[in-house]
Amino acid sequence: MSHDPNCIFCKIVAGQIPSKKVYEDEEVLAFHDIRPHAPVHFLIIPKLHVPSLWEVGPEHQALLGRMLTLAPRLALEQGAGNGFKTLINTGADGGQEVYHLHVHVIGGPRPWRVG
Repeated sequence: MSHDPNCIFCKIVAGQIPSKKVYEDEEVLAFHDIRPHAPVHFLIIPKLHVPSLWEVGPEHQALLGRMLTLAPRLALEQGAGNGFKTLINTGADGGQEVYHLHVHVIGGPRPWRVG
């Protein structure tokens, strides 16, 4: 499935819900987290609806590489010049709240509110 009409991130990709964009191309969208845990906190999502990391296969290899290679450049542009971390929550026990694959990029000066 390339789009889920009930998915909040698919609605953001479609422009139905506004977001504060960091980056966009034909495959991915990056935007600020609405509940940031650090001075720099944004998400990188595929425009293709993939529910979680559990559902990726060999056909998603280039897409995942695209998402992760964007992370350092965008983190630096957003002000995380001294380091950042990436996080992919997967499934209920992994803390996933929105079932559309997404990479959190978190950084900036410490201390952060949440670790």
